Amino acid sequence: MAVSVFINCLLVVFILHICTGEVLNKPQLKEDADDDDDESNNDLDVGEPPPFGLPKRSDNHHKVPGYIKRYKCYSCEAPDCSNPSICVDAVQCWKSRVRESSGEESVTRGCTTNADHIPLYCGTPSFAVQRKRHAVGQYHIRCCDGDFCNSGDFPELPPLFREEASVYNDSISYILKLVLAVIIPAIVLAIAVTVTLVVLRHIHKRRLREQSKLDMDTYFASDDLLRATAAGDSTLREYLEHSLTSGSGSGLPLLIQRTLAKQISLLECIGKGRYGEVWRGIWHGESVAVKIFFSRDEASWTRETEIYSTILLRHENILGYIGSDMTSRNSCTQLLLLTHYHSLGSLYDHLNRTTLTHHQLLRICLSIANGLVHLHTEIFGTQGKPAMAHRDIKSKNILVKSNGSCCIADFGLAVTHVQATDELDLGTNPRVGTKRYMSPEVLDETIRMDNFDAFRRVDIYALGLVYWEVSRRTISNGIAEDYKPPFHDVVPSDPSFEDMRKVVCVDQQRPNLPNRWASDLVLSGMAKLMRECWHQNANVRLPALRIKKTLLKLASADSTINLEDMEVCV
Repeated sequence: MAVSVFINCLLVVFILHICTGEVLNKPQLKEDADDDDDESNNDLDVGEPPPFGLPKRSDNHHKVPGYIKRYKCYSCEAPDCSNPSICVDAVQCWKSRVRESSGEESVTRGCTTNADHIPLYCGTPSFAVQRKRHAVGQYHIRCCDGDFCNSGDFPELPPLFREEASVYNDSISYILKLVLAVIIPAIVLAIAVTVTLVVLRHIHKRRLREQSKLDMDTYFASDDLLRATAAGDSTLREYLEHSLTSGSGSGLPLLIQRTLAKQISLLECIGKGRYGEVWRGIWHGESVAVKIFFSRDEASWTRETEIYSTILLRHENILGYIGSDMTSRNSCTQLLLLTHYHSLGSLYDHLNRTTLTHHQLLRICLSIANGLVHLHTEIFGTQGKPAMAHRDIKSKNILVKSNGSCCIADFGLAVTHVQATDELDLGTNPRVGTKRYMSPEVLDETIRMDNFDAFRRVDIYALGLVYWEVSRRTISNGIAEDYKPPFHDVVPSDPSFEDMRKVVCVDQQRPNLPNRWASDLVLSGMAKLMRECWHQNANVRLPALRIKKTLLKLASADSTINLEDMEVCV
């Protein structure tokens, strides 16, 4: 019993001892220590040390934990910091420069009295906004420690970004991109189209060459194609002697259907007129001209076939003849005339395209005169050639060859004359010539229809008008007139018979001769020759042979003209 009481007393004493020790050593808050510092020390006697656990008092404030030193700073307001003042009890000083989006700058100085504001002022980068195109402003703050440390120069800002220059450069760049976006595709497209056309043209030519090498019976196997055969080296007479009559009732075996329409294929239409159409075709691998007459112009086709069939008509200045045929396509009768093909076309087209030199002028005029001399001249012999008159000489009925010379075409109105029998064959064609080129005696109907020389003089009159057309396009002193048809200034584009009769017969007008021709030796000679060709009195007009010799004389008088190149014989 005594032992248990003793143990209980020891436990009580131990517990009291533990409780008393915890209260003495309990830590105090920093604020409580500051507030009770004086009171605790006042309770002590002089020289008595403080109790254990209490801090020693010190007059040195910066050694106290959490103490912040204070400064004096300059302070002034924006924009120019003109009224500076002094702020005290500052934790940190600062100065700054700010630039607005308008470009205006302002400066200021100041201080921070609250330590919590230091990160806001001095913790940010010096240049929050740098060289950015769409920036709203710029600023630069410089913080420092120490009394009046924010004096002196203000911090600098980077150079102002020029928005105007950027806008200008952007506009130039935009325009350049837009132009390139339009031009480059256009150039690429043009190149692509050009290359495509060249390739297609090459393929087409190669195909034509390959087809022309094939056997004609296999190449032209379709019955829908138009075909023709050669008429021989001279005329159709070779075929006529070995063939049957065509049943046309004319008494001449002109239609040889079983030998034509076999060897030619039409490719493209190259001309149209009142008589019909002219097509370019392929015959034995070479180009030929196929003249297709309307069925109502059978008389012209028949007459032209008869003229071309004449022995000894072949001449370098007469359009070369191949053959004739009558065929049916799509239930329509077609009258065909095959001749040589000349890519330059008619003299009318040639004069509209280009100007001429003196050499080209005389070459054209001499070749026409040479062909007309052959046409007007009768050749005697066992199988001779009768004299012929064309009756429709004009620039559209004269073709230009590749060497610059010409040949006469379209003999649908031609007449023939045999001197031995004095037989004049006018044919049965009711068609009349071109009104613009009709001579005075034809317009006033005074021409002698039984006189062959009268028809030759009609050709000479029209020849003078053709020479006028050619001379106008000849360059002299660097000048050449535009192409115009005869009487273009006095009659409409499609003159009537009465219009031409009044101008040519009543008023006796002729095409105007430019004054500049008088200073040119060749053109002045041509002007004199024209006047003699289109004279009102038909009996004084020059014959074709005299015209040819006059042209040769003009050519020999000009040293720049090479007569050997003319390929004409006197």
